[in-house]
Amino acid sequence: MDTNTNNAEAKLLLNHAKTLRFHTGNLVNRSRIKKVPCSPSEELRDCIQATLTDWLSTTKQPTTDFPDTLDFSTPEVTDAITPEEREEVKVSVKLFLCEPGQSAIEDAVEMARQTLAVSQLDSVIIAPPGPLEGDGQTLAHLQPAWEKLEALVRSQKIAAIGTSDLDKDLLEQLYNWAQVKPSSNQVNLASCCVMPPDLTAFAKEFDIQLLTHNDPKELMSIATFQEAVQEAVQDLNVADWRLEWVLRYSVIVKSRGIIKSKGYLVNANRASP
Repeated sequence: MDTNTNNAEAKLLLNHAKTLRFHTGNLVNRSRIKKVPCSPSEELRDCIQATLTDWLSTTKQPTTDFPDTLDFSTPEVTDAITPEEREEVKVSVKLFLCEPGQSAIEDAVEMARQTLAVSQLDSVIIAPPGPLEGDGQTLAHLQPAWEKLEALVRSQKIAAIGTSDLDKDLLEQLYNWAQVKPSSNQVNLASCCVMPPDLTAFAKEFDIQLLTHNDPKELMSIATFQEAVQEAVQDLNVADWRLEWVLRYSVIVKSRGIIKSKGYLVNANRASP
């Protein structure tokens, strides 16, 4: 089947779909993505395009109804964890919410549990959507997402939950309010090359692990996502597609501290007319 035929059939599927779901597979082993990305945003863009390209090479037009949800993944690439190795690894997740809405949190956690074949994620760090200019985050802004995470801890789907880019005052407010306390807080060293002393002291006192990261405030813009899809499937109308959430996972071998697998799960929805 030639590329043009594949592209036409892919466009038919995409034009009928309401939800797009990506599973990039294990980036540790994936030979398609050979270059070293300059940033997490570039890595994610490369992953989306490579996953779409793989799907495009094998897609066939359905003979029955067109599905509302399209799953893009490479069948031979799986990160499922066997029961025998579960105790030997730690599953860490960072969830980027691209749009407000707490249903996305449960949806993303469920997809991660199914993809990795585990009943519980060891840690989930939340990066809620927020203003790109200025700080903008407040306790009221964080509370709805945190309450959803707390419910997932109580149902034993997550063991520990953490935050990203909170200063000492906001972390203290969250800690004092929360029923399930934050176990970690990520700090972006691009904006502060040394951990703030007040944050360090508070975290030490309340046993909160401070981690570093280099993720931008907006991991991927709507425009960049649309471009990535359009470059893989040419002449496709992508104007009404929106990223809902991006989940990045790492499976770490506890005894050796090495990453066994890592990848992205991505969910996008077609905007309502």
